[in-house]
Amino acid sequence: MLRALVLLFALTLALPAHAEGFLTRLLNKPVPGGVAVIDLGSAASAPSVRYEGKPVLVLREDGTRWIAIVGIPLSVKPGEQTLDVGGHTMVFRVSPRTYREQRITLKNQRQVDPNPEDLKRIERELAEQNQAYRQFSPRQPSNLLFDKPVEGPLSSPFGLRRFFNGQERNPHSGLDFAVPAGTPIKTPAAGKVILTGDYFFNGKTVFVDHGQGLISMFCHLSKVEVQVGDELERGAVLGRVGSTGRATGPHLHWNVSLNDSRVDPAIFIGAYKP
Repeated sequence: MLRALVLLFALTLALPAHAEGFLTRLLNKPVPGGVAVIDLGSAASAPSVRYEGKPVLVLREDGTRWIAIVGIPLSVKPGEQTLDVGGHTMVFRVSPRTYREQRITLKNQRQVDPNPEDLKRIERELAEQNQAYRQFSPRQPSNLLFDKPVEGPLSSPFGLRRFFNGQERNPHSGLDFAVPAGTPIKTPAAGKVILTGDYFFNGKTVFVDHGQGLISMFCHLSKVEVQVGDELERGAVLGRVGSTGRATGPHLHWNVSLNDSRVDPAIFIGAYKP
C-alpha cells in the first residue's frame, strides 16, 4: 500500500500543472515565423491581448482556460518577448530557427528590378494587401487544424531566404504546392473573402478572413471564383492554380497571417518540421 502511494505521488510530481490541450500541442511553435500559445488562465471572460501593439487571437481551450495564439514575425530575434494582457505584461520566449536559402532565375528582369511605374503600382498594391492582413474581425475561427488547400507536394517551404537572379529579396512568407494549372483551391477553414485582386508580384489573389486576425492568402491563381463578401465553408473552391505574377510555373502560394505576422502555414496542417 505504501509503495503504491509513493508511486502515485511520484507520478503526480511528474505531471504538469495541467495537461496541454490539443491546440497548444498543434500550434505552439515559438520561433521566428512561428506561433506561441500562451496560457491566460480561467477568467470568466476573454482577456484582451496585444502583441507589438496589435490585437491577438484569444479563445478557450478544452472549455477550461483561455489561451492567446500569437503570430511571431520572421524578423523577431530569439529571446524574451512581451504581451500586453489587460494592461499587464506577460513574457514568453522565442527559440532560434534557421531557414535555408532558395535561388530562383526569372526571365522577366522587371520582376527583379521593377521600373518606376511598376514601383508605383507595387506600393499601391502593397498598401491594399497590408490593410487586409491587419483586419481583426470578432468572429471566432471555426477550426485551427486546417485542411490543405490543394493535395500535392510542397515545392518551397516557409521562411526560405530567397535570391532572384542573384539578388536577395524578402524571405518566402508562405508554402508553395507544386500542382498543375487549373487545380481547384479549397478553403482550408471557413471564412469570409475580404480582398481579391491581380497584383504585380502575387498575380491573381484571394484573401480569406477566418476570424480574429487569422488570415489566409492564396496567390498566382489562374482564375478567381469568389467575390469580396462571400462567406466560404470549409472546402469551398475559391479559385484555380496558375502562374500569374512573379512565378516560374504553375503552383499555389499560401500565406497564413496572425496578428499581421506571416507565419508558417505548415503549423496549421500538422506538417511543421523544426
